[in-house]
Amino acid sequence: MPGNMNNLMKQAQRMQRQMEERTKEMEEKEFEASAGGGVVTVKVSGKKEVISVKLSEEVVDPDDIETLEDLIVAATNEALRKMDEENTQMMQQLTGGLGGLGGGLF
Repeated sequence: MPGNMNNLMKQAQRMQRQMEERTKEMEEKEFEASAGGGVVTVKVSGKKEVISVKLSEEVVDPDDIETLEDLIVAATNEALRKMDEENTQMMQQLTGGLGGLGGGLF
């Protein structure tokens, strides 16, 4: 039994290092999404920070600020959704083999 516990601890340490590396990689990535047929584009980082917002001239209407605000929100939310989706897939790849480790360690 002690040998199995040693192996389990080594696996957990290896997985922790991999998760730290992947988290760092993720933080360095950028995710971009557009709304309104491309008139608003938002780029976010893997740290969930807005990096940039680009607006086409035709979307800037002083009489309709509400539509512009809605497009910015939509593009930002889509970029964050893309980032979350990739992060979830990455974590599933790392933890995929945990089912056989004996009952929900993580």
